Amino acid sequence: MKNTWGILAAVTTVGVLAAGCGSGGGDKKDAPPQAEKLAADTGARYESIRVPALDGMTCDRGNGGFHFGNDLDMLVAGDDDLPEIKMDSESGMVSCFGATRITLSKGGMRATVPNLTTRTTLYEKVADPAASLDKVFAHTMHLAQGYGRKPVGEPKSFTTKDSVVKCQQNVSDTFPMTTCFWANYGAIGVVDFFPPDGKHVPIDEAAARTHKFVLGALSTTGTS
Repeated sequence: MKNTWGILAAVTTVGVLAAGCGSGGGDKKDAPPQAEKLAADTGARYESIRVPALDGMTCDRGNGGFHFGNDLDMLVAGDDDLPEIKMDSESGMVSCFGATRITLSKGGMRATVPNLTTRTTLYEKVADPAASLDKVFAHTMHLAQGYGRKPVGEPKSFTTKDSVVKCQQNVSDTFPMTTCFWANYGAIGVVDFFPPDGKHVPIDEAAARTHKFVLGALSTTGTS
């Protein structure tokens, strides 16, 4: 049975329990991705989302058996103007666990959660990844805020030759989350990071792990 906080709306005593070292399930902190100019569109597109191999983590399809409920789970929204490549809903979702599991506690209930969950949408073409990322980020974060996710601090943007990334720390159902959206010429996605030590995953570290996820998850299918 999937864990969800949706049935716990009446519970008022909330805390976070966590185990593990660092913000990613291992001892080594990731440096922010190297700043580069986004490369030109080669025409390469993607036919599927792979389950990536990330250092110190075990990844699989799906949400890792946990979701917040009450529309607090992140998604990719605001992309109605982009020609989407249809996939099974489960195919675009991947979750990754670190060696030491994260446990969230709310009232008398506890749930083991992934270190990160992801959603990815594939497109025939994203002509301007930076502009599309800004649009998706603004639209989705606005929706999330309406459902109860509260932004913390200011968003931060990163550009590499492979993708553009924009991250924002936030609080979901009292839990400190860090959320990164990313885009390139054929895909847009979101990576939601759970708090391994009861604190937000640092934005630079989240951006670095998002970049690694993008490189590992996209399966190229030639040119279009």
